[in-house]
Amino acid sequence: MKKKALNKLVKLLDLEILEENLFRGQSENIGGPRVFGGQVIGQALTAAARTVPEKRYAHSLHAYFLRPGDMEYPIIYNVERTRDGGSFTTRRVVAIQKGEPIFDMALSFHKKEKGPSHQIDMGDIPGPDKCESDLDIKKKIIDKIPAKHRDFFLRERPIEMRHLPGESMFDEPKNKLPYKHVWMKAAGKLPDDVLQHQAILAYASDMGLLSTSMNPHKLSYAKGNVMSASLDHAMWFHRPFRADEWMLYSTDSPSASNARGFNRGSVYTEDGILVASAVQEGLMRVVKK
Repeated sequence: MKKKALNKLVKLLDLEILEENLFRGQSENIGGPRVFGGQVIGQALTAAARTVPEKRYAHSLHAYFLRPGDMEYPIIYNVERTRDGGSFTTRRVVAIQKGEPIFDMALSFHKKEKGPSHQIDMGDIPGPDKCESDLDIKKKIIDKIPAKHRDFFLRERPIEMRHLPGESMFDEPKNKLPYKHVWMKAAGKLPDDVLQHQAILAYASDMGLLSTSMNPHKLSYAKGNVMSASLDHAMWFHRPFRADEWMLYSTDSPSASNARGFNRGSVYTEDGILVASAVQEGLMRVVKK
């Protein structure tokens, strides 16, 4: 079942070629009213990478969410070949629905080079075997979910997630600190395709990042006391990794102000190797009941 969900995600991130530099993608409902932002990031990365010379891989992307995506319509990805240099390749992707841009992303691809290397350590975080799965947490509260929504609520996901105690979206923040840690990986074996692993991590990087800034304010999607939307998203790929092996997504929120929350994320392998970083700012409006 898990592999079936992952296969569906892999197919979702793979795009139909319409014309040179023009691609079409479909959408999947994951429970929200709009197209999931991580889906659009992953699809746009795939579209751009399809126009890049071999052995050059994404090292950074910078995106803006312009309009809500409609799940009932396909998304057209228009790739602009900005520059092909000796070491770097630059692309711009615009996602379009109903004749209007809903998303804009610039990406840079780089060939492999040698150079100095350092990283900030992961810290002493319990491993995935000591954390609770997202599915097990949901099963504990299934009685609170309307019967007609329970099958969808408990459906298998393409990304496995394991939370530190008290850090899932269904938990009341205990320390009121703007920090979170979650282990995640693709729910099945993936082929040795760098692009596919990058696209799946890009997809997963939008999961829970914005909610980090909600912790100090006791806001959560589960409570329904906040209205939020991703405004922008940036990501850097530092080192090789496999999205089908456990990765720690360690996030923090240095600031929230003017109805916006700013969040950062570091992605580590289980061995403590820093493989990627992400930042995101999102709209965060309190809903008064």
